[in-house]
Amino acid sequence: MSLIKGIISPHPPIIVPEVGGEERKKARQTIDGMEKMALAVKEAGPELIIFVTPHGTVFRDAFSISLQNPLQGDFQSFGAGQVRFHEVNDRPMGEEIIRLAAGQGMPVVGLDADTAQKYGISLKLDHGITVPLYFLKKNGIECPILPISIGFLSFQEHYQFGMIIRQAIKNLARRTVFVASGDLSHRLTQDAPAGYHPQGEKYDRLLINLLKKKDVTGILDLDPGFVEQAGECGLRSFIMLLGALDGLDFDFYDFSYQGPYGVGYLVGEIIPASPHEERKAKESPPVALARLALETYINEGKGIDPPPNLPEILLKKAGVFVTLKIRGQLRGCIGTIEPTQENMAGEIIQNALHAGTQDPRFPPVTKGELKDLTYSVDMLYPPEPITGLEELDPQKYGVIVRHGYRSGLLLPHLEGIDTAEEQVDIARQKAGIKKGEAMQLERFEVVRYF
Repeated sequence: MSLIKGIISPHPPIIVPEVGGEERKKARQTIDGMEKMALAVKEAGPELIIFVTPHGTVFRDAFSISLQNPLQGDFQSFGAGQVRFHEVNDRPMGEEIIRLAAGQGMPVVGLDADTAQKYGISLKLDHGITVPLYFLKKNGIECPILPISIGFLSFQEHYQFGMIIRQAIKNLARRTVFVASGDLSHRLTQDAPAGYHPQGEKYDRLLINLLKKKDVTGILDLDPGFVEQAGECGLRSFIMLLGALDGLDFDFYDFSYQGPYGVGYLVGEIIPASPHEERKAKESPPVALARLALETYINEGKGIDPPPNLPEILLKKAGVFVTLKIRGQLRGCIGTIEPTQENMAGEIIQNALHAGTQDPRFPPVTKGELKDLTYSVDMLYPPEPITGLEELDPQKYGVIVRHGYRSGLLLPHLEGIDTAEEQVDIARQKAGIKKGEAMQLERFEVVRYF
């Protein structure tokens, strides 16, 4: 088990609906980016999320790790005390990081009730954690977390501490997502919280460019005076994440960047080079076959036949949908309601190629995208007619709507579709059936393979 994903997340409470209300509309791009981030984390399936925040208990000469369990927090200080958090802390991971740090002479303070009383500090989760956590929980992500605070130490020490965190993750074998919380410049406009400085915009552009180029040395070598003029708050969090990736090739993807309210908000993910092979090793036979079919076609320009000695599931006849995603976002989905091939293996091969090369909503998948693709395969049971919406459950059943020769299908258990009304309405629109036209409804169950 390893560090499977890094996240760079801003933390403005105003993007939380209960806090920002209508004012949050100015940060629409950031909100959309946070939703994409949450989907990417959900797809990764973490067993632990480490949060590094610049707004926790920050010591001048040490890092700090919360050992409090359970962890609690809210948005009381932002006028939304009804939004509360009650989380499980991975204390063993915190203690392992402290143990490894002590062995390397790295100063770390473990925060519990005794140290809180000693230093007169709060153990509540701060907004550097609760803002990204809000979006993660909204998307159904439930796993232990571990809060870590930066220190007023050098960039290099933060990088080294990140290396220690990765070793602890390896030692305790947790599938871990590392969320580096931090905003960029607070000095982008005249009405910015820290006032305007021309270095603010320069800093934001430079940092994003360095991340895209994977220029870790360039980030570590940023002039502290320049960084201070820019009025940033997240650089040490980001550097700690980069330390956790030391020695690994990685890719950086920015989901969004904007500067409303005079503050730069960057939402992005960093994917280490290794998860591709880890995913392949854990894939079910249907998904492994879909991947083999598409990768062979794109890399070698040829199709494949079903391999010999197929597992029993692939010998069945069934309609099949193959879905492709990149970083949680749809990249292609093609399927058949009823079987058209000799067996499910043939169905998967055909639909994997079509999903990757013939989905009219997307350009064909490129060689460079193959390592980032995640696959799912849905096997459809035969559809059955129903008389009304009360016989539907969008979490259990897919739906087919028909009017004459027109038909539309929607799979079950899709993000953002919570009611039968929504499910049918989207399927109706896909079919080109006008509102008010008579429709025949059918439902079907699905077995989904990952």
